[in-house]
Amino acid sequence: MTIFQTLILAIVEGLSEFLPISSTGHLVLTAHLLNIEQTSFVKSFEIFIQLGAILAVVVLYAKTYLKSLRVWKKIILAFIPTGALGFLFYSLIKDYLLGNVLITLIFLFIGGIVLLFIDKLPIEKDTHTDEIAELTDRQALAIGVFQSISMIPGVSRAAATIIGGLVMGLKKKAAVEFSFLLAVPTMVAATGYDLVKSEFLFTSYEWILLFVGFFGSFVVAIFAIRFFLAVIKTHSLAPFGVYRILLACLYFLLLF
Repeated sequence: MTIFQTLILAIVEGLSEFLPISSTGHLVLTAHLLNIEQTSFVKSFEIFIQLGAILAVVVLYAKTYLKSLRVWKKIILAFIPTGALGFLFYSLIKDYLLGNVLITLIFLFIGGIVLLFIDKLPIEKDTHTDEIAELTDRQALAIGVFQSISMIPGVSRAAATIIGGLVMGLKKKAAVEFSFLLAVPTMVAATGYDLVKSEFLFTSYEWILLFVGFFGSFVVAIFAIRFFLAVIKTHSLAPFGVYRILLACLYFLLLF
C-alpha cells in the first residue's frame, strides 16, 4: 500500500465515519477499487484509521465528556453489547467479514432500504428528549444492541446508533450526537484489541502508513461532523438511504 492510497483511504474514512453510509463499507470498496489486497495489515489499518476520525469527536465534544458523569454512564452502558460481541467474534469479523465486498454491498443495500423505511415512520415524538443524560439505563443498553449490528461491514455504525437512539426516545440531533460520543469507547476498544492481537508486529513503513491514515482521517472528520450536524437539522435520512442503494447497485453491476 502506498502513501497516496493511504491518504485516499483516510479521506474516505474521515468523510464517511459519522454519516449513516458505513465507513467500513466505503473503506472495503475503496480498497477494492485501488486494487489493495485485503491482508491482515490492511484490515488492521481499516480499523486503526477509524480511531483517527473518532479523535475528532473528543476534540469537538470535550466539554460534554467533562461536565457530565451521567452522560459517561450512558455511553459506557451502550458500549457493553458491542464490546462483548466484538471480543467474542473478533476472529469471525476480521477473517471473514472485513474485506468481503459481496457482504458489504448486500448490507449497504439493505441499510439503504431500512433508512428509507425509517424515514417514513413517525418515530420522533414530542415526548422524546434532546438530553442524552435523560436516557434510562435500559434505553442506553438497547442503543448499544443496535450499534453491535454494525460489526457487519456495510451496516453503518452511525446509522444503527442513530436509528437506535430515535427508537429509544432521543430526538434526532441528540441521537446523532450520542452516536458520535458512543463511537469513542467503541473504536478505542476495537483498535486497542486489534493491536494487541496483532502483537504490534508491523514494519516501520506500516507504522508510517498507520499514522498517516490516522491523522488524515482526523482532519477530514472535523469538517465532516460539522457538515452532518448542519445537514441533519433540516434534512431527513432518506438521501443517505438512496445513496446507499445506488452505490451498492452500481458497484455490483459495473465493478464487482
